[in-house]
Amino acid sequence: MESIVGMLVGREREQEVLSEFVRAPGGRALVLRGDAGVGKSTLLERVVELAAGEGQEVIRAAGVEAESELPFAGLHQFLYPLRSSIDQLDGGHREVFDVVFGRSAGAPPSVMTLGIAVLDLLSLVASDKPLLLVVDDGQWLDAASTEVCGFVGRRLTGSSVRLVVGLRSDVPSGFDTAALPALPVTTLSEDASERLLDRHHPGLDPEVHRLVLDEAHGNPLALLELPPYVRSNRAGRTPAELLGYTGVPLPQRLQHIYGARIKDLDAAVRAELLRGALDGVRAGTAAGRPGGSRYRMADAGEAAALGLLDVDPLTGEFVFRHPLVRSAVVQMATPNERRSAHTALVRVHGDDLERRATHLAAAAVDPDEQVAAALEAAADSATRRGGALTAVAWLTRAAELSESHQERSRRLGSAAYIAGHSGRLGHAQQLVGSNTGPGEDDSPSSVVTSAYAALFEEGDLRSSQRQVFASIERMRDSGVRDRDEELTRLVDLLLAINQYVGDAVMWERTHDLLHSLGDAVSSHSRVYQDAWGDVVRRGAGVHERVESALARLRDLEPWDITRLGVAAYHVDVLSQYRPLLERTVEREVENGAVADAMTMLHLIMLDQIAVGEWDEAERTGHRTLDLTTSLNHPLFVYHTRGYLGLLAALRGEVEQARELQAMVDSWARPRGVGFLTQIADAVGTAAALSDGDHEAAYLYAIGITPPGSFAPYAHQASRTLLDLVEAALATGRAEEARRHALAAQQAGLPDISPRLALLTYGALAMTTTDPQEADALYEQAEAHPAGAAFPFELARIRLAHGTRLRHTRGRKAARLTLTLAAETFGRLGAPAWTERARAELNATSGSVLASTAHLAALTWQERRIADLAASGLTNREIGERMHLSPRTVSSHLYHAFPKLGVTTRAALRDALGKVPGDQTR
Repeated sequence: MESIVGMLVGREREQEVLSEFVRAPGGRALVLRGDAGVGKSTLLERVVELAAGEGQEVIRAAGVEAESELPFAGLHQFLYPLRSSIDQLDGGHREVFDVVFGRSAGAPPSVMTLGIAVLDLLSLVASDKPLLLVVDDGQWLDAASTEVCGFVGRRLTGSSVRLVVGLRSDVPSGFDTAALPALPVTTLSEDASERLLDRHHPGLDPEVHRLVLDEAHGNPLALLELPPYVRSNRAGRTPAELLGYTGVPLPQRLQHIYGARIKDLDAAVRAELLRGALDGVRAGTAAGRPGGSRYRMADAGEAAALGLLDVDPLTGEFVFRHPLVRSAVVQMATPNERRSAHTALVRVHGDDLERRATHLAAAAVDPDEQVAAALEAAADSATRRGGALTAVAWLTRAAELSESHQERSRRLGSAAYIAGHSGRLGHAQQLVGSNTGPGEDDSPSSVVTSAYAALFEEGDLRSSQRQVFASIERMRDSGVRDRDEELTRLVDLLLAINQYVGDAVMWERTHDLLHSLGDAVSSHSRVYQDAWGDVVRRGAGVHERVESALARLRDLEPWDITRLGVAAYHVDVLSQYRPLLERTVEREVENGAVADAMTMLHLIMLDQIAVGEWDEAERTGHRTLDLTTSLNHPLFVYHTRGYLGLLAALRGEVEQARELQAMVDSWARPRGVGFLTQIADAVGTAAALSDGDHEAAYLYAIGITPPGSFAPYAHQASRTLLDLVEAALATGRAEEARRHALAAQQAGLPDISPRLALLTYGALAMTTTDPQEADALYEQAEAHPAGAAFPFELARIRLAHGTRLRHTRGRKAARLTLTLAAETFGRLGAPAWTERARAELNATSGSVLASTAHLAALTWQERRIADLAASGLTNREIGERMHLSPRTVSSHLYHAFPKLGVTTRAALRDALGKVPGDQTR
């Protein structure tokens, strides 16, 4: 077989780059980018030849337009030859590949998770022999595969793996933003064009020779294909008449040339080529699909003789000589010929749900319920694999092929539902609008779509709530008794709206409505009903139900995972499901249910806050804010700001926290978004506690729930248990603090969630007057398994315990507990809490006289601010009086508290009484 180097003309620079690419040590990636026919495939063959000469293993893949919407179709081509090596990886990576190959029910992995697994697999394979991965026609690779290849290509340094990708410059591709090194493949020079033309077509008529050079413009494929076209089509026409396509791009001219040859083929051969083209048989060396299910063209020697096909030297199979041949074959076929070819391909892919459905849909003309059902099943599969947009297209086609209006309506509703969850509310409304006539805008699908639009884009909860509630009532009154997809969507939407509104009366009406529906309400909806509303009164056993539901991942859509994740948050078991959310969210942000991705990011951020990963939580919060803002979803924008405000409050960034609190509150309160106004009040509570302003903290906390009870349907009521107790104790309201702690115990909070157990034991320990009971309760709290998962709450309980120990048992007994608290606060990045813990710790190690001497180190301004704070003024009031910002006041108090040996504002008056007024500096 002739060496590729012998076929190359005028590519000296490109060959130098490719030689260096193959032979230099270390892994790397390279993109060859150029116009159709410019020679990219030939250069890729040269790379393969060079790699073979260096003893490297080569694995090839090709993007084909027919598979560009099938998730992971391109990646399969790389992975399938390596499947024996996958078994040598660790269990986690094997699970990832099982999902990609469809052997597992797990959630589809994120780009990062899959990319890391692919990198490990490639490194394993290349440890025995250097590896070259070759992708031709990368512009047609599916989005999921493109993302993973880009991720891998950027991380090959230090390995023995090389990746080279050929791209058409006139077709947009995910590789355009992959930031991989590129080698432009340009047209040939005039001299090289002449040499190539003379080598392959010697003795051309001078007129034809000149005209071909002028028309080819240095495109190698044109230089090879134009002369035989002229020779075979003269028929009295001049070469100029044959080649003079004024204003027509060269690829289209070449396609026309191939079309002329295709016309001369026997009908059976043309049909064979059409089946191959529609099934994605590629150009160049064959790259078999996993399982070998790609159509194999037979009895096509006539096409090969005309230069339309080549024969793969490795497999002996026919392959298209160039992608433009494949395009010409499809474009020249009549609609009936294409439908006939698709029908034949249905039989080829009998075991492949998505490919079979694709060909069924293309073959159908009239409504066909069997085909529509197959497309609907394929859409379900695509949704679970992260292809929500593909699912919308298939469901829309399924609706077109439905035999009854009812089925058409249902499938269009499903398409609209997925489009809405994909952040494409405009498209969703178009789909619903195409299915409703005058006076039909109250259909379930229309109500769901319009309510989501009002909820996400306008924050209009009350009207959406009434509309959805009425629609469910109509369905109930019409006799719905079995589980119905549209009913489930309405119920879940109503529960989500209720969660945001937080209105007790509407929640009770909803419970009555769902009770009247009986078994027509799904088990998942029942979980949401109990977890999202009043978790104090209905949350017992939710954890186990969430765990049971998430154990059946194969049956879950992205929105199911999201909603169950929200339920897990409400019962404080989110951490165990965070890996699932992280795997799912990246996929959905790129090409899936973006609306659900926003909630998943909220959940990830909340868990990062809970476990003490505050820097990561801030990054997640800002990423979510960017996403929600770009999609123009105000509800999610302010929701995100609320969580960022809560994080700022915990970190002692009080001014920023209060600014975000005010933004959220001013948007949410007029709209009746109780969920967000409660978050705003929780931000105010946490900021005041960080600031040492316990009076303000108490007022914010009782705005959420009165002491001694937990307001129904107030989701922050139980979450701020410790805040209210601490603020009440620090402001001399010991009776209210004790009453609230006992209410938590009587409400059974320890049985609802591990965090609530920790908080309840801590609150009871802080408020009891019995020393022995306090010791037992503190021990129970600090030994609770949930302590490690909620380090901030545990550190607060330890701080309170250490303070009590110092007063009741002496300094030595308190040191370890206070040290643990101070170290945790410091690690978390909570400076105000760290200073308090250190002040208590300092008080365990010096004499009273030494401490008194230390107290005299107050500056004049610190003394003045401390006096005003002791009189009951807030930081803002002190700032107004002294012409300082509240943040500056807070900073001075942070310095004054440890000097005075106190941790609360309530203790300031007594401490200041021990310091003479003139002992300042």
